Amino acid sequence: MQSMKNSLAGLFARGGSGSVAGLYFVVCQAGWFVCVLSAAHGAGWLGMGFAACAVVWHLTRVPEPRREARLLMVTVGVGMIWESVLVYAGLLVYPSGTTIEGCAPYWMSALWALFAIQFNVVFAWLRTRPMLAAVLGAIAGPLSFRAGAALGAVHFNRPYAAWIALAIGWAVLLPALLQLAKRWDGVHRET
Repeated sequence: MQSMKNSLAGLFARGGSGSVAGLYFVVCQAGWFVCVLSAAHGAGWLGMGFAACAVVWHLTRVPEPRREARLLMVTVGVGMIWESVLVYAGLLVYPSGTTIEGCAPYWMSALWALFAIQFNVVFAWLRTRPMLAAVLGAIAGPLSFRAGAALGAVHFNRPYAAWIALAIGWAVLLPALLQLAKRWDGVHRET
């Protein structure tokens, strides 16, 4: 186990590896589907379990897990607040998993956690490109929600307003969270 951690840390220290980033991307995309499909069928806890396993896997393999854990907690907190603002504003409706009226469902925290573990691996190249991150966020964020809606995990009350709010929010959140990831990078050792 320790030798695997050291070899993965070595890959990260050398600037990462396409295969490592690819593995993270595949695991997190699978996690997205598990979270969204399980939530659409009223079993969001399944997605939470998948995400918890992915987070533990990530934290046991990075050189500085405390830094990554801090990034993870802040990302989940910011994400859940943002999601709750959209719910409270009546733009998004989640059919399952909402434990407090006007707040985001609990299973959304799993999606934010999966997103956070990719920052310093899959999206490390984007940390120094805030304008590109903003554009990608403005496009990919709403598209992800559209895919979730198509699978039945979320509904748009006012579609156009929701799309605009999502685009603006993601254009701000993605570059901001990537800057935090750069600051609290637990994957790449400082030299």
